Amino acid sequence: MGEHESQITVIGPDTKIKGEMTFERTARILGKFEGKVTTAGELQVGSSAQCQAALEAGTVIVDGTVEGDILARERVQLNGSARVIGDVVAEKLIVAEGASFSGHCRVGPEAVKQASSPKSPVHLPEAAPEAKPTVVTKPTGPKFDWVGQGVGAEASKPAWSPAARPAEGAA
Repeated sequence: MGEHESQITVIGPDTKIKGEMTFERTARILGKFEGKVTTAGELQVGSSAQCQAALEAGTVIVDGTVEGDILARERVQLNGSARVIGDVVAEKLIVAEGASFSGHCRVGPEAVKQASSPKSPVHLPEAAPEAKPTVVTKPTGPKFDWVGQGVGAEASKPAWSPAARPAEGAA
């Protein structure tokens, strides 16, 4: 493995940055960031991180707080401690139990293609100014409205709904 293949830029937990950052490879934010972050690689938002930013990357993995829109050419992964308030566009979206997501999402290769195209930009609808996000405080699983469609074998699976959730204690 080459020297540059394992390179990770880390924004430490005691760091506060405002502005625009661009990375070629992997970046990990552990502190506070306000503005815009762009990378062709992977962007990791650590559990202590607070981002008021637009994020654009190949892959975005969130453990902390993001207030802003996310565009991922490959996937967005919201882990159990993630809190996202903003719109998400990604080829794949993974939401772990306990994550909080408030916003619109568009999922699939076509959604990414439309959002990335400079000739025909797609702007996600904005929430009404008086609307306040709902934050899940109990670890009951992700709460969000699903907008999009499955691809391949996933398309034949039934849509998620609270009624389809297994009873607690069921294996």
